[in-house]
Amino acid sequence: MTTQRARHVGYGVWLIIAAVGGWWAAFQLTLEKFYVLQHPGETSSCYVSVMLQCDKNLGSWQGAVFGFPNPLIGVGAWIAVLVMGVAVIGGVRFPRWFWLLFATGTLAAFVFVCWLIAQSVYSLQTLCPWCMATWAVTIPTFFATALHVVRNGALTRSARARERAGRLMVWVPLATILAYAAIIAMAQLAGLDLLGEVVALIF
Repeated sequence: MTTQRARHVGYGVWLIIAAVGGWWAAFQLTLEKFYVLQHPGETSSCYVSVMLQCDKNLGSWQGAVFGFPNPLIGVGAWIAVLVMGVAVIGGVRFPRWFWLLFATGTLAAFVFVCWLIAQSVYSLQTLCPWCMATWAVTIPTFFATALHVVRNGALTRSARARERAGRLMVWVPLATILAYAAIIAMAQLAGLDLLGEVVALIF
């Protein structure tokens, strides 16, 4: 297997991992929404505290921006990412327009997640565990895809740009960690003890 081929397989593997994690989080949120609808007044299983919960997010207008629960978008969209990951590993060659369409989708997901993060932290003043799981995989998926469409020539034919994008791929984990740190900082500045709540949830 060539080095370039191995790098593309690595990207495909990540898409599968992200898709499984993102789909599971969306599915769990969907179940929580059904539970809350069926049992008015009761708290969902992901309710940990006033600050760390799913209930307030799911019951808000931000939790159904398009008129239906946001998690339903993830249930469908992550399947597409999963299929894409399998196709990449299998060596399927997609036309340029298809890659650009996929990249546009990941960009839209990233922008939507950024908006939801801001709404959750500053407007709702809560942190939804399953929402955070979705954020955790959406952010690096966008970073990796943005570089991949440059690396594979879908966004540009420049050999220099493609080479640089390939080199920058190794920095995706660091960029992701910095993005997580920014979210934590936002939460702390907004008065939400994100670190404390997450530690309490784990231990």
